[in-house]
Amino acid sequence: MKVLILGVGDAFTYRSFGTSAVVQGSQGPVLLDCPDLIHRALFEGSLKSNWEVDVGTVDDVIITHLHGDHCNGLESYGFAKLVNRLMGKSKVMPRLWTHPGAAARVWERLAPAMDAPLTKGGRKSELRDYFDLRLIEPNMTSMIQGLAVECRYTIHSIPTIGLKLTDGKGSLGWSGDTVYDQAHIDWLSSCDVIVHEANLGPVHTNIETLNSLPEAIRRKMRVTHIVDNFDPDCTDIKPLVEGELIEI
Repeated sequence: MKVLILGVGDAFTYRSFGTSAVVQGSQGPVLLDCPDLIHRALFEGSLKSNWEVDVGTVDDVIITHLHGDHCNGLESYGFAKLVNRLMGKSKVMPRLWTHPGAAARVWERLAPAMDAPLTKGGRKSELRDYFDLRLIEPNMTSMIQGLAVECRYTIHSIPTIGLKLTDGKGSLGWSGDTVYDQAHIDWLSSCDVIVHEANLGPVHTNIETLNSLPEAIRRKMRVTHIVDNFDPDCTDIKPLVEGELIEI
């Protein structure tokens, strides 16, 4: 399994892309969250990693929650995939994977920009014109591009999930946005690499709490969703870097 880190920033960053990544499954790539400037994030990540990946090659997106720094890119992603289909470059309807709470409201976010008729005099567009919506829920395993994906709800200000992904050889834990939650850490701890958020405020996990974890957990943990002035010397847990390619 290889993981391309696209963004490590939070909602207020002026230096980074929103926290996101591409995970390569045996059948294709999967995008983890879809922040603003997703086309540029993929372009720059490809240049830095020498792994050629763009919107045209990514047909599966997992959205952890509906805060804008994690899903604002869905509009331009959806339009780009539609144009590719209309031009005959692809026949694939992109699959949008998320939990029921986000699935019920994602079109509320997208409709004001995307519900215009696709043909003159036609009906208003709907989510199904852009995405094949798929549900992922706790206590079930979803197969996405050859990856077995499990999810767990986190403790955040809106419904949010963390993820565990495996190709049968390596495994990635992705905390999602969350306050510090030892049960969530325990759930992620079976993974070979754990990516955990380390942000500020009452709905995030501050780095000091992660620093108190056992060394065996910290050794396989990386932090993301960090503030622009994050001090890497405040922890022995290495921050992720945009464009970094992780082999698991």
